[in-house]
Amino acid sequence: MSDWAYGFHAVEALVRREPRAVTRLCLDSTRQNKRLQAIERLARDQGITIERVTREVLDEQIGGRHQGVAAQLDADRGMAAADEAGLMALVQRSEAPLLLILDEITDPHNLGACLRTADAAGVTAVVVPQDGAVGLTAVARKVACGAAETVPFVRVTNLARTLRALQAEGVWLVGTSDTASVTLYEQDFTGATGIVMGAEGCGMRRLTAEHCDFLVSLPMLGSVSSLNVSVATGICLYEALRQRRSA
Repeated sequence: MSDWAYGFHAVEALVRREPRAVTRLCLDSTRQNKRLQAIERLARDQGITIERVTREVLDEQIGGRHQGVAAQLDADRGMAAADEAGLMALVQRSEAPLLLILDEITDPHNLGACLRTADAAGVTAVVVPQDGAVGLTAVARKVACGAAETVPFVRVTNLARTLRALQAEGVWLVGTSDTASVTLYEQDFTGATGIVMGAEGCGMRRLTAEHCDFLVSLPMLGSVSSLNVSVATGICLYEALRQRRSA
């Protein structure tokens, strides 16, 4: 199984943190700048195969804003994303874990943005369902700017079962809903917490909402009815971070 990562931040993070997952590094033969040269030196130090190709080849292979650098990946040779057992181990090792649970996010841009914010806010792990949700695509990695390689990303086969397992470990699940009577700023996020965000458009599934211990809303004072899920995620995570730093 192979995939691609592209762009300076995503590729540099991969080469630094998961060099075994990179089968080859492709660099634009017409570009010679310091950032490309630094990534090339780092890849050589890691023993990664490097190929100089034309920009046209990269454009055809990637189809995105690759910035002249792309890495072909082999997931079987790299560090696999954590599974449910690994997630529980992370929770048990953390004094007050902060989890981000995304219920069927389908846009890789949103996933990448959520991962980037999760890294900045010190999230313990990001949890998504195996089915009906986007994974770590090249676009998601590019938007995440390296966070896809720093935040444990856990895909689970049964999200409801995983939520129950987290509750058994003492994690309080806080879901977001525009119908909740309690606002985000009235909720306590200082303990072991899993923030549950719904999908684009339809929000959380009914079964997911039923497994939450609390439901909170984000105050909406203008004319729009909702926020982009990655924006709402950022607001929630930084309120949790604010409370934890104050505590």
